[in-house]
Amino acid sequence: MNRDAVLIEADELLTKLGDANIRIYDATILFFRSESDPTAYEQYLQGHIPGAAFFDHQNFSDARSNYMYTVLPETELATQIGNIGIAEDSEVVFYTSGYLPCATRAWWILRYAGHNHVRVLNGGLAAWEAAGGKIEQEARQYAASTFECRLRPHMFASKEEVQAAMEDDGVCTVNTLTLESYEKAHIPGSSLLPCQDLMQEMAAFLPDDKIASRLKEEAQHKRIITYCGGGIAATVNAVAHLMAGNKNVSVYDGSMSEWVGDGLPITKGGGL
Repeated sequence: MNRDAVLIEADELLTKLGDANIRIYDATILFFRSESDPTAYEQYLQGHIPGAAFFDHQNFSDARSNYMYTVLPETELATQIGNIGIAEDSEVVFYTSGYLPCATRAWWILRYAGHNHVRVLNGGLAAWEAAGGKIEQEARQYAASTFECRLRPHMFASKEEVQAAMEDDGVCTVNTLTLESYEKAHIPGSSLLPCQDLMQEMAAFLPDDKIASRLKEEAQHKRIITYCGGGIAATVNAVAHLMAGNKNVSVYDGSMSEWVGDGLPITKGGGL
């Protein structure tokens, strides 16, 4: 899988606007908003790519889990994907208003479900506007469709797999949060590569050569497991590995939320 299979640039998306088969979604999450700030959906209504619908991550998260953003079970996931208008042959594009990991999380979920025609708008809404793309305020949604999952179970790692990886030198477990967060608590034996180190201003991926250079050491392992606080930032590193040609990559969905919540061992310090 190369960059073009994962990312779409704004100038290309401009040529596809109006295509009956394209499905565009604003996948923004606002993590640090105050009660007086607009919600992600309200922000979407203030301006989005024409025709784009809103991708609500909560609708793709298992409400029975103790931890936020845990991916849905297969049957419910298929139903939800169909409900928002995605069929097997739909060409899907996810973007955000500034925080790339929200779009890569949506991409990861759809690929996990077995969809093969999904990309992320590199640079998000800002790149769209910079390329001359217009915005609209009207709420949009696509007609419901039918989708059948063909799961790629290797794309998500369980806590049991992460525990086993602690004893396996062939598996590289990577914390994708900040150095400050890593030093406060991380999974024993895990290394650090902040997702920010693979992006430009949190909105776009770095050029391929820089990504390959920063992933070179991790790529020596037979398997890579990325994790963060709740399975979102970790998808940036995982997607970057796929673009760099490293295939055996998984995201620990529960990440530190589950690891700490379940009382599993942590390490503090260890700044690089």
